[in-house]
Amino acid sequence: MTTRTPLLPCVLALAALVAALATTVTAGGTLGDRTGLYGWYALDAGLFALAVVLLRRVADRQVVPLVMVGSVLVAAAGLLAPPRTSDDAYRYVWDGRVQAAGVSPYARTPEDPALVRLRDPGLFPADDGCTSWDERRTVDGACTRINRPSVHTIYPPVAEVWFLTLRPFGGGVRGVQVGGALLAVATTGVLLAVGRGSRRAALWGWCPGVAVWAVNDAHVDTLGALLMVAGLGCAARGRAAAGGALLGAAVATKLLPALALPGALSGVLSRRPGRRDAVLLGAAAGAFALVYLPYLLLSGPGVLGYLPGYLREEGYGQEHLDRFGLLRAVVPDGWAPWAAALVLAAVVLRVLLSGDPHRPWGGALLVTGTALLLVAPAYPWYGLLVVALVALDGRWEWLAVPAAGQVLYLAGGTAVQRAAYGAALVCVLAVPAVRRVSRSRRAGAAADERRATGTRVR
Repeated sequence: MTTRTPLLPCVLALAALVAALATTVTAGGTLGDRTGLYGWYALDAGLFALAVVLLRRVADRQVVPLVMVGSVLVAAAGLLAPPRTSDDAYRYVWDGRVQAAGVSPYARTPEDPALVRLRDPGLFPADDGCTSWDERRTVDGACTRINRPSVHTIYPPVAEVWFLTLRPFGGGVRGVQVGGALLAVATTGVLLAVGRGSRRAALWGWCPGVAVWAVNDAHVDTLGALLMVAGLGCAARGRAAAGGALLGAAVATKLLPALALPGALSGVLSRRPGRRDAVLLGAAAGAFALVYLPYLLLSGPGVLGYLPGYLREEGYGQEHLDRFGLLRAVVPDGWAPWAAALVLAAVVLRVLLSGDPHRPWGGALLVTGTALLLVAPAYPWYGLLVVALVALDGRWEWLAVPAAGQVLYLAGGTAVQRAAYGAALVCVLAVPAVRRVSRSRRAGAAADERRATGTRVR
């Protein structure tokens, strides 16, 4: 019988993590002054790893309450200050406000003169010099905390519904942060339910990135992660309609959860596609179309918002390459998007051929993690999907991918991009190899022991 260490060491490590996160959020630095963030983020990551390792020895009956309490405390740490490293939450507040006023965020930009009546000091500060890292001037000279004030919103309809839902709860960035905290803790609960109380849920609930990206910066990717986890859980249990609908809603939150769909269809090409597969796909497509319909009727083609422009701006086209750092080291720049598509298609095919339909998160993690490695984005909160999938699947080495995004976000530059994502790729490839060797050695040792035992008995 395995001997368990006392609960106290894990509790102390968790308390140290929460204290470090609280200091990181309140005094560790901002995007305008990043110097202090490097050390605090490194400390947070080390304490997180220590707490998760110590959790492995905690008695089974204590795991679920400890994971949930830790998740609440980690989320609470993110609430201790306004957003420190992203200004996206201010756009969320604005989109909720204009919707409450009966205006489509896909139809008018924040600096539209017709919407001046909706401005307030929280989003449009006055008389502060407009010099903070999260402030910029509009075309009419006003100061605003809303990023890209001259363009329409980029966010899909489920995200917009979420912004509108948060509107009655304060109508400011604090309400958006509280919403992020609720989503983060709810995701921990769903992970525990889907994983049947598994310790792996702490990989999400206690993750420092959740406190920073999901709560303090309040990124809506957290809602997509919650819907994705719930959808994959339903798919694993044969509830195809519910699983598909939840996955469709996740895609209509941030688009990136579409990368989880091949996981939900794991192994479909190795068997005869059945009613379950058709229902899941149909429900996903139906949910996606249904939530888009009201905004499409209201805004017409403008419902795409700034998405096409954003993709060009962020370097996903051939004419302006700021992405695909690892691929651009081995293929010509113009080939990088095509090479990425080819590699990703091969990974998707593998999942559809040999994925486990009873563990769809395994294929979803492989596709999502590979996509982020190929694209190498500078926004670490994209990795919230990976963190949630790791908490279901258990392959912790994939946490190196959002960590690489965090390093790139702070430091920037092509050299950093290649170094950070190159290290993540090495981690993703090397850890499973070490794991296989270790497993083989244990199996060999067990076989030797059985043979020796058999010899002694004879």
